[in-house]
Amino acid sequence: MAELPLIIDDRETPKFWVNRATMVEPGILEQEREKIFDRCWLYVGHESELQNVHDFRTRRVGGRPVIFTRSSEDNINVLVNVCTHRGMILETRKEGNGRNMRCFYHGWSFNTDGKLTSMPQEEDYPDGWKKSERCLPRPPHVDSYRGFWFLCWDKDQSESLFDYLANATDYIDLVADQSDTMMQISGGSHLYSMHANWKLLAENSADGYHAMTTHNRYIQMISASGADFKKRTGGGKGLGGGAADLGNGHAAVGASDHSKGDRPAGLARAFHSEEAGKDYKERRQHLAEKFGEEWTDRILGGRNVVIFPNLVIVDLGMGCTVRTFYPEEPGYMEITSWELSPPEVTDTLNDARKSDFLTFWGPAGLATPDDVEALSRCQKGFASYKIDPWNDLSRGMDKEHPASTDELQMRVFWRKYNELMTGEAVQEESGVYEKVDMIARTGK
Repeated sequence: MAELPLIIDDRETPKFWVNRATMVEPGILEQEREKIFDRCWLYVGHESELQNVHDFRTRRVGGRPVIFTRSSEDNINVLVNVCTHRGMILETRKEGNGRNMRCFYHGWSFNTDGKLTSMPQEEDYPDGWKKSERCLPRPPHVDSYRGFWFLCWDKDQSESLFDYLANATDYIDLVADQSDTMMQISGGSHLYSMHANWKLLAENSADGYHAMTTHNRYIQMISASGADFKKRTGGGKGLGGGAADLGNGHAAVGASDHSKGDRPAGLARAFHSEEAGKDYKERRQHLAEKFGEEWTDRILGGRNVVIFPNLVIVDLGMGCTVRTFYPEEPGYMEITSWELSPPEVTDTLNDARKSDFLTFWGPAGLATPDDVEALSRCQKGFASYKIDPWNDLSRGMDKEHPASTDELQMRVFWRKYNELMTGEAVQEESGVYEKVDMIARTGK
């Protein structure tokens, strides 16, 4: 492992530096797997992905294969995707529906509750052998918040999911409250990889500083569509809004929308038609009647949320992406992202939302490929880390209320990272988020 410190957190100067060895050294990645991914709550999936009994999704969470499924009793289950006979991956399909899952190797079958239901020549097993003792294992802890399901691999974890999420629950609420029923993951997913360290994507996902340069093509495009970008961003000097420390390494940048529905918020293009503008205003009025003006302004604003260590929710008005990632090597990660949307919006608004989503985040969009290129170039630059060993994340460190273009949100992540890796807790800085209770939201 690299020589300490992993970070320099100097409050006097002030300055905040990150050791670039954390991005390249294999020994550090091994410690991250043990001290972070084996101990933190990790995102599994969204409940809307399992619409029907016996629906399932398979994926890796924290490097381990799992089955995310809905049982015959309509319960959400997270099962370890390993046959209890010889340890083979049980279900190889990415998604599907079926009452039973059968192992390709010896034919053992399990239901969506994880119970072993049958195997060939069961009569040949000795007396006292019980199928009930060979059920699929489960992660030690599984829980959900507002349709977002998580697991924790640490059997000694005593912190509940709700407590772990801390004030990030408010930002999840801002997303979940957009639907009267439940927000829904759209069909399909965006699977891609990046030759960069996983922590770079955690930083990038809430980095407002890079948008005007790295994504300038997109900014020019939405301005050309007729959107008054300066009004959305407080004069065009950034993406507007502020940064917040949500506790436990979670952080966010975001802003409220005060247009009263006269224009789309966030980074959406101008309304595609008069009908879209009318539908949007009616939708805003419905939310205001339900939650009040202040909470509605926050719902329809934009937000980038990083839930430590590797869940990102980015909701920028024209769409909401849910993103998770995992390191395969110090300089290589695999990423999965989904689109999350309210199912009750009109077809006009839904079509515009999907078009804007793909234009920004899609595989050929004007944001994701830019970020892949930028972070990959950073990783290449880290080859010289022994000569130039520090990244600088000091921007806005002397401000009482850091902006979204400052770097508080990255420092929040790195302080939690350093605490878990070294055991050294640090004092928070300004930008602590004051949680809004439900009474304040609804006015009741």
